[in-house]
Amino acid sequence: MRAPEFTRSAKIFVAGHRGLVGSALVRRLRATGHHDLVLATSSEVDLRDRGATARFLLDRRPEVIVLAAARVGGIAANAAAPADFLSDNLRIQLSVLDAARALGVPRVLFLGSSCIYPREARQPIKESALLTGPLEPTNAAYAIAKIAGITHVRSVREQDGLPWITAMPTNLYGPGDNFHPTGSHVLPGLMRRFHEAAQSGAHSVTVWGTGTPRREFLHADDLADACLTLLAGYDGPDPVNVGTGRDITIADLARLVAETAGYTGRIEFDPSKPDGTPRKVLDISTLTGLGWEPRIRLREGVAATYAWYLESLDLPRQRGEVRGHEVVR
Repeated sequence: MRAPEFTRSAKIFVAGHRGLVGSALVRRLRATGHHDLVLATSSEVDLRDRGATARFLLDRRPEVIVLAAARVGGIAANAAAPADFLSDNLRIQLSVLDAARALGVPRVLFLGSSCIYPREARQPIKESALLTGPLEPTNAAYAIAKIAGITHVRSVREQDGLPWITAMPTNLYGPGDNFHPTGSHVLPGLMRRFHEAAQSGAHSVTVWGTGTPRREFLHADDLADACLTLLAGYDGPDPVNVGTGRDITIADLARLVAETAGYTGRIEFDPSKPDGTPRKVLDISTLTGLGWEPRIRLREGVAATYAWYLESLDLPRQRGEVRGHEVVR
């Protein structure tokens, strides 16, 4: 099985192009000369709708699909609506992958998440750790949906011989992120809270958990670059980790974000709230073996993201939508 050449003339459908990952992909594709892009908002096609998705792809007939559309959120959002996270993600994946299979789309890149790995996986986490132990309970429903997507892609490879691939990004951040007070991931959630605290002159900010868990953070623009590397040079049944290979405690992350936002008050931690997985950092040797390396350091990326956040405070995404920010809108 050999992957088709990834040319600048390929017609590429970026599913979820208005989200954090999808918008970064569109920027990177255009910057590298890929201009035949298929893009759609939810008013044009709801990817949870099998019939609508099949008709859309039949009409557009892309040669490459990057499936970056998903319902996503942090611990609070996952805990509040696990059935919605499971259902929405399964429906998006089945709609797109089944339609792509029916059309024989030559190349599909499915984007999962590092939460697919067991809670107690040996660190740094290798791709081979998949399905070797229990998941982190706080995001198990979302993780199971993503594991189903990996299995779907593997099954299509085995049954139909199509060179479809999967990538598992670590925790992401960057312009286009979701800063909702309860539906966001940790980094944008902290950014909003420290910004508001700095503006109001608050004397303290409380952060969920103990502050001791360690997490890895990857800028969305680095992920976009990794996706192009994979489309051009990878063809295998196993998922490929995408991260930095470096982690930071939540406490140190909070201090970095506070400094960036100009907050000088106390940072307190609430150990009654869940920490999630104790540590999560990926082994990225498969991807670095293809010649890719992350370029954006965390401090620089956080500063740039905060600048984008300040510019975007009046955008519609600040209306307080709880839905995951990667769902096609």
